[in-house]
Amino acid sequence: MFELRDVTAGYDRREPVVCGASLTIAPGEAVGLLGPSGCGKSTLAKVAALLHRPADGQVVIDGEPVNGWRHAAPRTLRTAVGVVFQQPRLSADPRLRLREVIAEPLRAAGRSRADAAARALETAEAVGLTGELLGRRPHEVSDGQLQRACLARALVLRPRWLVCDEMTAMLDASTTAALVNVVEDYRREHGAGLLAVGHDRVLLDRWCDRTVEWSRIARA
Repeated sequence: MFELRDVTAGYDRREPVVCGASLTIAPGEAVGLLGPSGCGKSTLAKVAALLHRPADGQVVIDGEPVNGWRHAAPRTLRTAVGVVFQQPRLSADPRLRLREVIAEPLRAAGRSRADAAARALETAEAVGLTGELLGRRPHEVSDGQLQRACLARALVLRPRWLVCDEMTAMLDASTTAALVNVVEDYRREHGAGLLAVGHDRVLLDRWCDRTVEWSRIARA
């Protein structure tokens, strides 16, 4: 079970952008979180991905309360959650080739260079990236190709939970469908739970088992 319990978070303790948000996701379940731009969805997504410490409340992953954030989080919890953000060019190091972008979590987890390279190639193929593209840097590929690499990076450690924060907002319809299919194939194979954050009700309703509106999980 993935639980967000009464989470309050923001970047100024005096003016939080998320107040008392609570949400539960069961293993293998896909939950859509629907809300307008600027409501705090992305901040909550960062809390769920263990990338932002909340001012109050708790995140519980598979029964274990989270007490550390970012690199201070236990490795077992860090590697349990994969995250894909809306803007791939802000979340990928422009100095790295795509194969290195994908392999980043493996190297951080202490995998050997050879093992990281093999797993990165396998995951790249699963998201539809060719070997030739893996040798390019972010500025040499399209937004859709780069987002495929970012999705591969999120999947490469085989996480039990996925957070997709407006993952397809900058993509065309065909690329959106392709990436959603990749996520669904992964979920079916690994039984992973999903939090899909967005403002497109049609997409979330088609993609997810249930869609929750922001106003129902957070206090104003």
